Amino acid sequence: MDELITRVVEVVILLYLVSAVMFLIRTVKGPTIFDRVLAVDALSYDLAVFMSLLALYLGEPLLAVSVVILTLWIYTLDIVVSKYMEYEKVSI
Repeated sequence: MDELITRVVEVVILLYLVSAVMFLIRTVKGPTIFDRVLAVDALSYDLAVFMSLLALYLGEPLLAVSVVILTLWIYTLDIVVSKYMEYEKVSI
């Protein structure tokens, strides 16, 4: 059973790496700022899920704490970009 879990984790890591490359390409080549922000959001949430799975697999609760901080940072990015797009200035 342990070998099966190891194989599944290896496949999931490969899938997350492929999706990360796709998100990075969209971030660089995005035709609009909204495409780029969406790609950064997707990449960041992808990283958060990957870190959560890694925390469960390794049994490290400290990684789960960093996932919460990362998701709050992503949410802050969305708020700042939307405020900038609407009002042309950001005050935090």
